[in-house]
This record gives sequence, structure tokens and C-alpha cells, in this order.
Amino acid sequence: MTGEMHARVPSVAGANSKELLISVIAGLLQGCRHVAVGASSPIPGAGALLAQNLSGGEMRVSVLGSRRNNFFTDGGVELFDCAAQGRIDAFFLGGGEIDGHANINLVGVGGYPQSAVRWPGCFGSAYLYLLVPRVILFREEHSRRVLVDKVSFISAAGPAGDKIYRPGGPHALLTNMALFSFDKTRRRFRLDSIHPGHSLEEVLDNTGFAFDRPEAVPQTPLPDAERLARIRGPIRESIGETYPRFAASVFPIPA
Repeated sequence: MTGEMHARVPSVAGANSKELLISVIAGLLQGCRHVAVGASSPIPGAGALLAQNLSGGEMRVSVLGSRRNNFFTDGGVELFDCAAQGRIDAFFLGGGEIDGHANINLVGVGGYPQSAVRWPGCFGSAYLYLLVPRVILFREEHSRRVLVDKVSFISAAGPAGDKIYRPGGPHALLTNMALFSFDKTRRRFRLDSIHPGHSLEEVLDNTGFAFDRPEAVPQTPLPDAERLARIRGPIRESIGETYPRFAASVFPIPA
């Protein structure tokens, strides 16, 4: 659900929309020791690498599919082992559907098991969702087709009961329109900010679940010149090792 995008991206006041998402992700990862990024996730991968860059290299980042930024030698097996040992602080999950209780659907819609539309499948998402403390739900498309009142199939469940031991769970939801945080006590999302070029009315119209919000919703801050330089310099080069077409299409070539 977070695959490569090769079309030219519209600019947002100096930073294009994907650079804005990368900057937001880096902010969400502050304080993490080890961030893992799954396959087909160039924007989360770039955001994690930016967070590592901003930390002075103190943060460890594991990007599946990368030769340079992946220290696992046995793929997902070591990722799952590290999560069980409490050695991964943040991970990213997407979904064909995400509901207001942070349940995600990676299987399909239209009547499981004979689903009319099938998606890639769970691949350990339920396991990681329970164990990784800071799971960021990431889906660029912000629409009622994706952000639904109730998912058709629960691939990985949001917090459901106080008696369940769960060190991990949802931390935030990031789309191409807005950033939400997740309140684990109330078990619902709160709108934290709206990206430049979008409005509260647009967010309300395109969200299928109810959420909390402050009286005045702030605008998501754009990356400053220094951060943009890092994104378009070392981060472009680093994520380009794994996603060369993504890097070539998204980031302006430094002068």
C-alpha cells in the first residue's frame, strides 16, 4: 500500500508533498533507537533515514530490501525476533482500509474468503502491531474508501481491551492530507494538523470515521531550508539505493 510513485509530484511552497510527508515522519520518530521499515515503503524509509540523519547517526534504521541500510540476514525472521525482544521502537503499517479504532485491513473487501477485491495479505502485521511500541499507520490516499467506519476484515487489530498485554500499537496516522495521533485511552484518533493546501472541511468530507480535534487545527509545518537540503542531498542518495525511480522522480536534483 506504500509502493513507489513515479509521477512528478506537485510542489508545496518549496517542498513537494512527498518531502513534506518525509519530514513529518522524521518528527514522529524522534527518540527512537531502532526503526524498521518494510518492503515497498520509500516514503517511510526516507523519513526514517532523515530521522537518523538528524540524530547524528545515533538511530539505527533497517530498511527491508536495502543492501546498505539493512543489517538483517534472514529477512522477516530477524525482524520478528527483534520485535519480540523489544529491540524495535517503530514500524510502519498501511492498509486497504483503516478504521477509527485503528484496525487495518490488508486482505480485501467484498465478502471474505471469496473477496471481490484481494490485497497482498497480512504478512505478520498483527504480530508486529502488538509488539512494536510506535506503529505509524501510513497511507497516502485520504478518502472514505480507505478511512472507513469499520474495516471489512481485521488483519491487525487496534487496541481492544485493557486486559490484553500489548507493548505495541498505533501511534499516529499520516495521509496526504493530515496527521492524526491515536489516543489509546479513548481508542480513537485525534486530528493533530492539516497539510498545506487542504482544509478541515476537506478532511471531514473524506474521512469515514469520527475523530477528535482541537477547536483550531494547526497547519502541518513545512520542512525548513536545512531539512530540505538534507532530504534532497544525503537522503535522496541513500533511499535511491533501494528505490532509484522514486528518488529520481520525487526529489529535485541539487544545484
